[in-house]
Amino acid sequence: MKIAFVASEGVPFSKTGGLADVVGALPKALAAIGHEVEVFLPRYRMTKPGPVLPHGHSVTVPLASGLRFVSIQNGGDASGVRHCLVDSPEFFDRPALYQENGQDYPDNPVRFAAFCLAALEFMKRSASPPDVIHCHDWQSALAPIYLRTLYQRDPFFGNSSVVFTIHNIGYQGLFGPEVLPRLSLDPSLLTVDALEFFGKVNLLKGAIVFSDFITTVSRKYAEEIQTPEYGFGLEGVLRNRADRLQGILNGVDYEPWDPSTDKLIAANYSPDNLKGKMLCKKALLERMGARQPVLNRPVIGVVSRFDRQKGFDLIADIAEQLMSMSLYIVALGTGDPTYEEFFRALAAKYPDKFLVKVAYDNTLAHQIEAGSDMFLMPSRYEPCGLNQIYSMKYGAVPIVRATGGLDDTVEPFDGRNGTGFKFSRYSPDALLSAIREAVETYHRPALWGQLMHNCMQKDFSWAVSAAEYAKIYERQRKLRLDAKAASHLPAGTSEARLAAV
Repeated sequence: MKIAFVASEGVPFSKTGGLADVVGALPKALAAIGHEVEVFLPRYRMTKPGPVLPHGHSVTVPLASGLRFVSIQNGGDASGVRHCLVDSPEFFDRPALYQENGQDYPDNPVRFAAFCLAALEFMKRSASPPDVIHCHDWQSALAPIYLRTLYQRDPFFGNSSVVFTIHNIGYQGLFGPEVLPRLSLDPSLLTVDALEFFGKVNLLKGAIVFSDFITTVSRKYAEEIQTPEYGFGLEGVLRNRADRLQGILNGVDYEPWDPSTDKLIAANYSPDNLKGKMLCKKALLERMGARQPVLNRPVIGVVSRFDRQKGFDLIADIAEQLMSMSLYIVALGTGDPTYEEFFRALAAKYPDKFLVKVAYDNTLAHQIEAGSDMFLMPSRYEPCGLNQIYSMKYGAVPIVRATGGLDDTVEPFDGRNGTGFKFSRYSPDALLSAIREAVETYHRPALWGQLMHNCMQKDFSWAVSAAEYAKIYERQRKLRLDAKAASHLPAGTSEARLAAV
């Protein structure tokens, strides 16, 4: 099959979170099982492109504010995947992807409208259409909306199915109704059956309504987002499409995330030879400024966006109690200025226990995974999460809240089986209890050795998940072809009636 990915970020070109890891890895896994895959991404200022075509390809983007001329650059082929970079300095030559100083760029809807239209227009220059267009999160939600409105009579896309993946339903692309004409969309779409959401335009809702199939990034999260607690107001829309909704656990690209080969860590190690783990722990503590590191004291690692969604309100509530325990906390991330400042203050108060760097630092992220004994993810909700999977590979035992992908991937340790520690109730006391249980287990070497071994033996590679996506693609292609064939049957036949429904 020919598959086109449309996404707002993807490694190694751009990244703010787990979406980029998925868009970097899933296409490679699909190409490995024989599919033809191309990926469309914006060319941001941070993007490091591969070989660029001498003159690029120019496409005309028809926005209501006027025509835009956008170039498509060749980001290079990697592992059988072609990368197409949508280059428009007006929209993407900026210091960050989506926001600065905690504020979204005000023209975000127009920026990503131009991106989606450019991707669709460039697809039309191909000799054949994609069988499936796979879009991700609200920034590419306009692609399925455009395909079923502006392009609905375009024969080129007549056989193309649209699969849409929700990576985090908390981010929906909400804008005032005045945005519709700026996006070249008819105001008639502002209805409860299309884009309207409490008087606003909701682009994520539009993608859910107009896509052929919706996926999300874990089985548990697919269930959770159909409830008021986790659906962020879209639970009813999702329940109406429950027969076209499936949770598929994100895989992991272990090529850059393997302690036996990782070139970013102080020493390599494996389940059969863990000597390098202690060297990594010592190097991490020294890099983070710990004076005379105490190596028999457990290190709890945190690599995350500093945000309430990630459970940092819970960590703040028990910070003083944690600092009374014999442990280190090593934290890396950026996000809510309130939490950034809180952690800086905590590090200043406890400079030999709470070690923090407020930044994005990929090398340090690897070193924290390798040097930590435990890895903390107390999320309020977590669609999938990747760090708990990376941490298992590195022998850093996860401590997580039982939600979304965290619940799907971490099995409670019972003294023999299991891979970590989980708590269900979202409360400071429940989190503190889980941390205390982990620390107590750490000081029982035989049990901790068994637990580390269990973690490092787990395999969450993309092969299984890619095969699940391929089944969905094939099923949607068949349904579309069958519906098209049925539409040419004489009126009144059961097939024609079925297609009409």
